[in-house]
Parts: sequence; C-alpha cells; structure tokens
Amino acid sequence: MTPRLESLLPKVQEFVEQELYPIEQDALSRGFYDIQPLLDEKRAKVKALGWWMPQVPEKWGGMGLSLLEFGILSEYLAKTLYGHYVFNCQAPDAGNMEILMEHATPEQQEAFLKPLLNGDIRSCFAMTEPEFAGSNPTQLGAVGKLENDQYQVSGHKWYTTGADGAAFAVVMCITSPHHESPYKRASQIIVPTDTPGFKLLRNIPVMGEKGEGWLSHGEVLFDSCLVPQGNLLGKEGEGFAMAQERLGPGRIHHCMRWIGISERALEMMCQRAATRSLGPGKLLGHKQSVQNWIAESRAEIDAARLMVLNTARKIDAEGAYAARMEVSVIKFFVAKVLQQVLDRAIQVHGGLGMCDDLPLAFWFRHERAARIYDGADEVHKERVAKYMLKSYLPAKNS
Repeated sequence: MTPRLESLLPKVQEFVEQELYPIEQDALSRGFYDIQPLLDEKRAKVKALGWWMPQVPEKWGGMGLSLLEFGILSEYLAKTLYGHYVFNCQAPDAGNMEILMEHATPEQQEAFLKPLLNGDIRSCFAMTEPEFAGSNPTQLGAVGKLENDQYQVSGHKWYTTGADGAAFAVVMCITSPHHESPYKRASQIIVPTDTPGFKLLRNIPVMGEKGEGWLSHGEVLFDSCLVPQGNLLGKEGEGFAMAQERLGPGRIHHCMRWIGISERALEMMCQRAATRSLGPGKLLGHKQSVQNWIAESRAEIDAARLMVLNTARKIDAEGAYAARMEVSVIKFFVAKVLQQVLDRAIQVHGGLGMCDDLPLAFWFRHERAARIYDGADEVHKERVAKYMLKSYLPAKNS
C-alpha cells in the first residue's frame, strides 16, 4: 500500500458504490449502446476527478500508477460491471494503449493513440483464429503481404473482443512466412475498421448471450484490406514479441479483476446468508455447508490476492520475463478461485442467483472463459511444471 493509494482507494470505492452499483440493473437489462450515454456521463466524472486511465503514465494523461498499484485499484473497479470501462482501463484498449505508447510512430500515435487515450474511440486486438489452436499463437493463417508500399491484410479472426464499434484493429498476421524462427514470422498491423474489406461477420453469442459494443466478441473477416506500410507497428517480424509484452502485465490486470469479482460475490454471499430466512429463527447462514463456503472463499481470495500482488511487484522490479513462472501460476490459480467463488455465491442465492436480477449470472457466463483466454489452464500448468523440473531433469529431457 502506497500513500497515494491510501488516499485514493476509499474515494474510488465510494464512487463505485454510489455511482456504478445503482446502474447495474440497467446494464443487465439493456444493451451496451442503450446505456452508453449514461456511461459517458460517469466517464466524464472520472476525468474531472483526475482518475482517468490509472494505468497510463502521467505524460500521456493518466495517473501513472505502477503495475502493483493498478492491480490493487483494479480489484475495486472490478466489483461492478463497467468499472474498468468507466475509468478507461478496460481490455483490450488498455493493452493496445501500452503497445502504441511503446512501439507506435508519432504519426500512429497522433491518429490512433491520442483518441484512444481521450476515450473518443475504442479499439480491438485481432489474434485468435477459429482454424488454429489459440494456445500456439505462432500458428496463424492471417497474412499481410507488402506490395507497392501497402500491406494487403487477409485473414479470419474470432473472439476479437470489442470489435463491434471499434475504430481500429491491431491485427496479428504473418508477414515473413519463410523466416527460420516461427517467432519472427508475424507482425502487428493497424487496420481501421472502415477499411474496405473489413467485415464484422457477427458478435459471437457467449453462453447464449449476444454481446454488443465493448462487451462483444466479434468474428471478423479481413478480405484483402489495403493499409499503408506506415500502419505497421514496430518492425516486421516483431508481432509475437510485442504480444508477449502485453500478456505479462495483462494477466495481472485480469487476475486482479477476477479477484474484485470474487470479493463482490463473497460480499453478496454473506449478505444473503445473513438475511435469508429458512423459517422462524433459522437463517441460511446457520447452515454449516454455507459457513464452509464462506470460509473457503475468504481464504482462497486472500491467497490469490497476495500471489498476484507479489507477481506485480516482481514485474515492476525485474520485468515481465523474470516473473514468467509466477505469471503462469496466478493465471490458472486465480481463474479457478473465481469459478469456485461465483459457483458458491449462485448456490447460496438459489433461483435468484440464476437470473439477471443480480450480476452473478452475468459474471458466471462471461468469466468462464477466464480458464481459456490468455493461455488455457493446462498450458500454464505445463509451463510451470517445466520451470520446476529444469533443475531436476537431465538437460536432454528438460
């Protein structure tokens, strides 16, 4: 805990509870575009309070929090449906901001980064493809062919989060197919969504819910999209390395968001257990099973939080590469905690937990993917085991 967080967190918590909790029912019953004017009002308030983009350096108009500090704040924002969006630190925009700040040319920053930082536009990141395993991002079918100072981008992507209404996509595609290293074959290219050939085929229904706007998961076709050579991010062949740059800190963001959701679910679980009557003098909270769920959830959330914050501290101090094992550990561990706590909270609420009168069902639908995206659980577990076994196995078997 830092001095500025000690001052900031109570104020942010009050804002979340007074400004964002009351609009949750509206958000659950209406679409993103219906409530966007209301969200814009809240975003304007956050700007005026000086809390805009807490994760972005001050020179770019943000608060300049460290990864550790932002991780702590992120938990508070995650307790409500639109906390990160209202503070303009939501995925995938936050990751695109990082890449554009670090690798974009001045012209790219003027055209794409500044409007994104200001909240005037949204963006998306197009990497995952239905034809290839997402657990191996070196396998891509999308290509970017350079001809006459233009890239022709062609490919089929899906789960391109936020593509619906985005102003531009950062596209991972193969530009150097014959490079000897598979990690040097892909590049990242900026493709404005008004480019001829960009086609949003559909918003993929997730667990029966068709999202829209920022909450959408788009299936996108890049049908020979022509963009200037100047839309290349960084150097050709650096796409994989840049993607890895955003994944380490990005997993901190995700994990702390999941912890915030878990904390809110636990609060709701306790409130329900303490007030739901089972008959004269009998409360749901008197049941030992419910008491066990509450105690287990408390322990798991606390353990998860300390693990994530320790990883964030290590990244701040030594860089993402030094914390690669810790990043994998928290990715699968916190995702499991999230699923368990949400499941218990729904069970305690019974039928009420299954419907959209509360945000629990929304989170259960949308956050099941936590065990899949940014590396499936099984991939991260295998990676951790390999790190652990290196010092035990002979070199040829490790």
